[in-house]
Amino acid sequence: MKYIQSPQNAMVKQWKKLLTKKERDKSDLFLIEGFHLVEEALKNKRVVTIIKNEYVDLPHNWNIEDEEIFEVPESIVELLAETETTQGIFAVCEKKELVPLSYQKVLMLDGVQDPGNLGTIIRTADAAGVNLVILGEGCVDLYNGKVLRSTQGSVFHLPVMKGKMEEWIVTLKDQNIPVYGTSLENAKDYREISSQETFALIMGNEGNGVRKELLDRTDQNLYIPIFGQAESLNVTVATGILLYALNQ
Repeated sequence: MKYIQSPQNAMVKQWKKLLTKKERDKSDLFLIEGFHLVEEALKNKRVVTIIKNEYVDLPHNWNIEDEEIFEVPESIVELLAETETTQGIFAVCEKKELVPLSYQKVLMLDGVQDPGNLGTIIRTADAAGVNLVILGEGCVDLYNGKVLRSTQGSVFHLPVMKGKMEEWIVTLKDQNIPVYGTSLENAKDYREISSQETFALIMGNEGNGVRKELLDRTDQNLYIPIFGQAESLNVTVATGILLYALNQ
């Protein structure tokens, strides 16, 4: 285990830079925070470096014999932490695009901008057995700290990739996979659609929904009825309802 004391250390400055998208894109590395995320990253062979507060003990069941570990004081922890009450443990991880085993169940996201929403949607997709999540134009960075924490580790299990939605719609239709959009106009009540062995579902931006040019290319657009006085459902809740309704 190595010890770094100064916040001016070059290694610390590099870790701090990973809180920016620019540096994450440049280095193909990202920073995670918290015991659960670090454990999931270790299980999936994504950890480059572990960073921990000098007062934090690492779990005995972690397989970390070959890992590079740095111990740091509270002053450095405060530089790296993005949570209000940090657990004092971080890891530098490498980006890695997981290869989907199939395209049977695909979730496509069009302009989802809120980090908490994106992370929770990925976690929900993982739970619902989705094979691939595609991030279209306008989506928040997958490696944003809040996105990563909201996935609760699902980012290490589920293939998530950037892509052009228009091209993916063509690809999926060529494979006879029905593509469903979400819209309040010219759409069917989702309860009228039976569960599917294969499907692709497009969910849209928090304020504007799915772009019209994409809705015009789907096989069918769906809506979730509102029975109370709420104007709409949060995109994460709507995604969960539709994924489980379509999933066979």
